Amino acid sequence: MNEFSENILEWFDHSGRHDLPWQKEQTAYRVWVSEIMLQQTQVKTVIPYYQRFMQRFPTLKSLAEAQQDEVLANWSGLGYYARGRNLHKAAQIIMHEHAGEFPSQFDMVLALPGIGRSTAGAILSMALKQRFAILDGNVKRVLSRYLAVEGWPGSKLIETHLWQVAEAFTPQQRFDDYTQAIMDLGATLCTRSKPNCQACPVQTNCQAYALNRVKDFPFSKPKSVKPIKQAKLLMLLNNDQKIWLEKRPQKGIWGGLWSLPQFENIGDLIKSLNPSSKSHPEAMSSLVKWNEFRHTFSHYHLDIEPIKLVQEAPAEWQGQWHTFTQANNLGLPAPVKSLLNQLESEYVKNG
Repeated sequence: MNEFSENILEWFDHSGRHDLPWQKEQTAYRVWVSEIMLQQTQVKTVIPYYQRFMQRFPTLKSLAEAQQDEVLANWSGLGYYARGRNLHKAAQIIMHEHAGEFPSQFDMVLALPGIGRSTAGAILSMALKQRFAILDGNVKRVLSRYLAVEGWPGSKLIETHLWQVAEAFTPQQRFDDYTQAIMDLGATLCTRSKPNCQACPVQTNCQAYALNRVKDFPFSKPKSVKPIKQAKLLMLLNNDQKIWLEKRPQKGIWGGLWSLPQFENIGDLIKSLNPSSKSHPEAMSSLVKWNEFRHTFSHYHLDIEPIKLVQEAPAEWQGQWHTFTQANNLGLPAPVKSLLNQLESEYVKNG
């Protein structure tokens, strides 16, 4: 065992996290779900979602047999919804192609939707006790600082180098504990901001610390200006105080979720409501505009203007009326869920 991994494991034994929900009754299924949820999401955010998700889908079979709508409803609020869709699709593949047993071979795990090299390694290491390295965001940060790696970890050259380091540092024994330990180190001590170097078990040989340049590593992604897009979200209500929702296509933002009808501009919105009309003064006067707000995705900003309207939906529209209670049980994008909560509060307030 190398000095790096030995020091991390010694720290892990007395200071690591040993009571996370997915560490109890550890199975490949439970670890897999946790690893997917933890992609781009912090542990403290994931825990309540994970607990609710596992309560509803305690087995791989129960997840595979569920409807996508219900899976996404239980994912709602976690963001990056492709993760939920891929998790559901992968569960169905495992049931059909692997007799319901999570595969134990690396290539088979890697072939499942939503699972990359690091996630596959984490599952096989922690749940199935096979020696594989991992390189998630926390590990990239730890290794980049420890070796003072000059360059953005997302670039192919630097990532390849870090994988080589990760492989070399993964011990031959206790590799399952090491996998959890190095993730814990990145999440609790070697954090992005305000790292606690004084408590770090590998501080002695950390090159970034020795150079007094901890804050410089890992290098940031070269900056690019995110484009800004606009959208009008129509909050269409009927006289029974039901809200009209449409299911979004599987591909694209909010894929497979229920959402409000979306338009690029007011003209398109009004034309869709009444395609036969050439003038729309009456429709315009019925629209109630709410304050615009910004929702940010990984690749662009979306400036959303909510517009409220009370009328029946056109016959050709594809969607359904829902009570607010029914809507809250669906898979909804976070900004849409927030708008519906505001709408419901408004109706309660006004009687």
